[in-house]
Amino acid sequence: MMASLDALLWDVDGTLADTEQEGHRPAFNAAFAAMGCDWYWSPQDYDRLLRVGGGQERLRAWMATRDDWPAEARRDPDGWVRQLHARKTALYRQRLLDTPLPLRPGVERLLKEAAAAGLRQAVVTTSSRAAVAGLLAGHRWLEPLFDLWVCGEDVTAKKPDPAAYRRALADLGVSCGQALALEDSPAGLQAARGAGLAVLITRCGDAPGPLEGAAAVVDTLESGILGRPLGLDDLRHLHAQR
Repeated sequence: MMASLDALLWDVDGTLADTEQEGHRPAFNAAFAAMGCDWYWSPQDYDRLLRVGGGQERLRAWMATRDDWPAEARRDPDGWVRQLHARKTALYRQRLLDTPLPLRPGVERLLKEAAAAGLRQAVVTTSSRAAVAGLLAGHRWLEPLFDLWVCGEDVTAKKPDPAAYRRALADLGVSCGQALALEDSPAGLQAARGAGLAVLITRCGDAPGPLEGAAAVVDTLESGILGRPLGLDDLRHLHAQR
């Protein structure tokens, strides 16, 4: 007998909101400037860096391709990365407080529909807890809808590793057969599939990589499949096909 759909596991960046290009990338660039570094990440640079899970990890991946490190980074690379990422996180949170990012189309509707139906819902991200709090500060009504946050600090390996999803399933007390993950990227898809989950992809930006193995791939929850918004019954159908 097929297990019922009892939980939705939501990625944050690119899934709840387009935080990557509109939030994290500008905050990184502002942090570079604030720390006297002339690096700048273009939208194309950042799309490539999205192959790497985690902000500090993306910064290290960038540094591995450069020989023009700031003097402070040469003296203490790990300390400089932590300092710059902390500055970036503070700038990101302030940016979201000043101008909250809109949720992606259909997210608010589906979150509320799932909550009304009694489904458990969790944030599953490898971004920092502070970054998640920054986004939700502009959407206070969202917080009570989530039973759980699993963030980058809660796991030792970030997406595409499945650790965050496995942690969420264990903490919620549900099996992979009772849940559906909502993601936007190949790395997120790989992480969720690695935990045995069915996955709905809502594409955001141009993060490269394959999307095979997703239950469905759509542009937004509102555009859905064949131009019809996706509702909870559609998610139950996708879940049943896993």
